[in-house]
Amino acid sequence: MRIVRYRPVGQPSAAPQHGVLHADGRVTRAEGDPLGGAVADTGEAADVGELLAPVEPAAILCIGLNYAEHAAEGGRPAPDRPVVFMKTPAAVQRPGGPIVLPRRLRSDSVDYEGELAVVIGRECLNAPREAALDYVAGYACGNDVSARDWQRGGGGGQWCRGKTFATFAPLGPCLVTPDELGDPGDLRIRTTVSGDVLQDSTTADMIFDVPTLIEFLSASTRLAPGTVILTGTPPGVGFARTPPRWLAPGDLVTVEIDRIGALTNPVVEERLPEGLGELDRWAL
Repeated sequence: MRIVRYRPVGQPSAAPQHGVLHADGRVTRAEGDPLGGAVADTGEAADVGELLAPVEPAAILCIGLNYAEHAAEGGRPAPDRPVVFMKTPAAVQRPGGPIVLPRRLRSDSVDYEGELAVVIGRECLNAPREAALDYVAGYACGNDVSARDWQRGGGGGQWCRGKTFATFAPLGPCLVTPDELGDPGDLRIRTTVSGDVLQDSTTADMIFDVPTLIEFLSASTRLAPGTVILTGTPPGVGFARTPPRWLAPGDLVTVEIDRIGALTNPVVEERLPEGLGELDRWAL
């Protein structure tokens, strides 16, 4: 099943609802909660207004350097255990919503990172690798948008600062349940920026596969339902190109993963309220 989350037409403040996305593009209304419970397709047409991220994350756990070629393009050896960092849930952006280039804390080095997102469906603690996928509610496309200048020197080497600006975690377009997706270890993943294919790889090239990541992240650690795991990005990111390929206003970024779909977001520049300029004392 392919589950979407949306607000009805003309009801921007209404509680989000769930729907089932069909192969022909129709969306029918769904009942139930994809996190820990069954979702039933009512068969009734859904009055979709604004499409939202398919889940409201409880937490966003991210894995760095999880494709050997991506580690190499950044001049780093392949890690011997998963590299973990976090983005805040407030960074989530819906499908079609803009990626906003920050200007209050200015960045001129904003990068794309197409990733497979894994959503935990029930409380997960000390999951053994062989049973790890039993805790998964579904899969989506993710984009770990990264301000490289703030990620590195400006963030004191702490990745979270450069990766958790508002709108820096696009997620969607739907949540594909495990029974429909099949093996998450054999999915082609591509990132396109304004028509140029810049990342094209497969999840088979992950250093740590999805079951291994769930086992590692849940070891002595509770993963709440709704926890999103961004599993790492393949090679082809902007900072590793000559010259670097940074996101710019007017760009259109699409992350596409086989058997899931395409997540597309335009890029715009942050508009600050009148009288509020860049925060010069923190300028890089």
